[in-house]
Amino acid sequence: MMKNMTQNNVIVVGGGMVGAAMAIKLAQQGKSVRIIEKHLIDPPHVLSNDNVDIRVSAINRFSEKLLDGLGAMPILRKGRIAPYQQLEAFERGDDKLLFDCADINTTHLGHLIENSLIQASLWMQFEQYDIEVIEQKQVVSKIEQNADSITLVYGEQRYTASLVVAADGGQSQLRTKANIGVTGWQYQQQCMGVLIKLDAPQQIKTWQQFTPSGPLAFLPMQAPYANLIWYDDANTLNTFKGLDGAQLKSHILAKFPGLVGDFEVQSHAVFPITRQHANNYSYGRLVLVGDAAHTINPLAGQGVNLGFQDVVALATILNDATDVGCALKLQEYERTRRKANLLMMSMMDACYFGFSNQIAPLKWARSQFLKMANNTGVVKNWVLKYAISGEFS
Repeated sequence: MMKNMTQNNVIVVGGGMVGAAMAIKLAQQGKSVRIIEKHLIDPPHVLSNDNVDIRVSAINRFSEKLLDGLGAMPILRKGRIAPYQQLEAFERGDDKLLFDCADINTTHLGHLIENSLIQASLWMQFEQYDIEVIEQKQVVSKIEQNADSITLVYGEQRYTASLVVAADGGQSQLRTKANIGVTGWQYQQQCMGVLIKLDAPQQIKTWQQFTPSGPLAFLPMQAPYANLIWYDDANTLNTFKGLDGAQLKSHILAKFPGLVGDFEVQSHAVFPITRQHANNYSYGRLVLVGDAAHTINPLAGQGVNLGFQDVVALATILNDATDVGCALKLQEYERTRRKANLLMMSMMDACYFGFSNQIAPLKWARSQFLKMANNTGVVKNWVLKYAISGEFS
């Protein structure tokens, strides 16, 4: 059923985690929202499914607060969810930087949650906010704009609104069709995610180790599951694609000697690592959020958290707008978020490139940095508060 056009009619293209959150946030403000999505899901089925998703996000406290306000977090707390209390980064045994929630008087630093569960918990909210989801498998063929509306054309279908939010991912069709360019590159390394079933009690610490061949990370999901992240050159990781669990386990044991308990490999996947930043976040009445605007090195798990910050920033700016597609409002959002996203992207790259080499002076500098940072309480706690809240304070 098509809704009547109003001045505050919004179309969100992409019903993933960020797109779904954007739709609910705007609907809570009284705006009429529709979602155009290629792949529909059955939220109750996803939430009750025993199959564990290999895709997992480290949700920080900022994102947790947003998900609470959207009604998703209460659902997630009843399912597979793993709060973590410590975060550790190290290169060798003695060079460690440990963040602990006790240092800043909080109960946890964040949660590790399967992406599919986050999306489904958000979709569960659509009915109460009268958010219509339109299945559309065709590619957008045209974007038409005039003074007070924007129309998306998919074959014979036309959808008109005051504002279109592009939340259709790193390969955004809308961004391409609007001729918004991007800058960035694909890293030489790739990343493998490995879902394991761990014979150990619930783990409360997530850690990341920097090695000559690339970072390694341990993400404790709700026991007995955990996710391993393995950066390496593409040729090395591609040789693992066809291995079964038992064959891959021997390679994991050699690379991750510090794992607690025994484990079984459940699934694994290799994917490229890309940095990409849109040259503009808006074009007339079209605005980009999440991966459509920026994709970041997944080194510290900040991707979806940055997307959720986009959601809050755009919704805040549009809250009292008489015209949600006003170019001045969208440009204000772009000024706010583009600078913040670029800062985080640059910080991740500095960390990635700074630790992914064996140049002797840099090795010494890294060791000294980790030791100094770990022993400087004020600085460490300031960094920690930023990491979990997304805000400087």
